[in-house]
Amino acid sequence: QVQLVESGGGLVQAGGSLRLSCAASGRTISSYNMGWFRQAPGKEREFVAEIRWSGDRTDYRDSVKGRFTISRDNAKNTVYLQMNSLKPEDTAVYYCAANPRGSPYRQYPYWGQGTQVTVSS
Repeated sequence: QVQLVESGGGLVQAGGSLRLSCAASGRTISSYNMGWFRQAPGKEREFVAEIRWSGDRTDYRDSVKGRFTISRDNAKNTVYLQMNSLKPEDTAVYYCAANPRGSPYRQYPYWGQGTQVTVSS
């Protein structure tokens, strides 16, 4: 079983940048698809970005394309989410998640505790 711990959240002004990190332990993430999700107050959790276990494919929700970049460093067992040109509507708790290779598409059984991102206008 893999454990995930997010970090890097905080308060930033609109137009600013943050880099979230997701440190994994318990298992190497090299055979896991890794994703970032977010949940704003009063809203359902939504998909943000995903990177395949092979690292050769990434997917993003439309509203973050061109602003967010997901990456992975298997040697450090860590996944990152670089967020640029942040907007107030990006304010949410951001969660890291892991999906074992071969598991159903975007069915993530492992989750971190989340990190708060607040973007002020």
